[in-house]
Amino acid sequence: MSDWKTLSRRVLDGVRISREEALAVLAAPDEELLDVLAAAFAVRRRHFGLGVTLHVIRNAQSGICTEDCAYCSQSAVATSDIPRYPLQTVDDLVAGAREARELGAIRYCMVISARGPVEAELDTVCEAVGRIKREAPIQICTSLGLLTAAQAARLKAAGVDRYNHNLETAERVYGQICTTHTYADRVATARTAKQAGLELCSGGLLGVGETPADRVDLALALRELGADSIPVNFLDPRPGTRLAGLTRIRPTEALKALAMFRFVNPDREIRIAGGREAVLGAMQVLALYAANSMFTRGYLTTGGQGCEADRAMLEAAGFEVTALIE
Repeated sequence: MSDWKTLSRRVLDGVRISREEALAVLAAPDEELLDVLAAAFAVRRRHFGLGVTLHVIRNAQSGICTEDCAYCSQSAVATSDIPRYPLQTVDDLVAGAREARELGAIRYCMVISARGPVEAELDTVCEAVGRIKREAPIQICTSLGLLTAAQAARLKAAGVDRYNHNLETAERVYGQICTTHTYADRVATARTAKQAGLELCSGGLLGVGETPADRVDLALALRELGADSIPVNFLDPRPGTRLAGLTRIRPTEALKALAMFRFVNPDREIRIAGGREAVLGAMQVLALYAANSMFTRGYLTTGGQGCEADRAMLEAAGFEVTALIE
């Protein structure tokens, strides 16, 4: 396929693109990249205009995870040199929300490194959420690992707006990157969050050894789950992890993947997330012709280019930061 405008028009007309069409996007020659992005931008602009939502992530508990995810420096089997600390205090978490508001973020995401939350951790998070909603109102996302229905309901009642639980990769590949929990476990938690009335933030990590077909299968699985927000991470191999020896994917490969995610999930928030600076480099602003959202300031254990640089990049390209509505 090379008629990207036709594909864009079909998506805008409400047609769900097929697996074969999604694969064709990934297989597009590099010299057609700008045409592919222009077609994706037409879809993105229909649903989100020129707006970009900024999100701030807080690593609320670092480096003490029991799981063996091959890409993660916080994994139990990683030897990475990273900060390690238990769950931060309620005051710390509230202070982080205030900082996120000051940066102009629309959403504040609290993340813990764990298989799932124990009750004391859930107590702290829920108390922090209540205070944030009263003292520094901002949309709140939490990422706490595997959830029960009762835990999801409690988060919803506390005021959490959205729950993050990434599928990470296609089902075919998942067992190669994690053995301490399954792909089915992740799908179950995603469904539990939706059933509790939480928005679902679920995406993946590209560059872990998957094929183009696996990337399409991930995008289709997220469509099936009804993910409201899809963060697309790019592997920046971390020293001390099992994937430390892998090579980053090429910028053009990453940009075509973002376009594919947009075509498959046309009206969903697509976020450029971890690894964007390392993988996309000077081309990262092009990602926003498919994506409409980004993390700013930094990620879990790695820093980003900073909020000031992010805002300058957006302004120079003619995009607009979506304001927080209170």
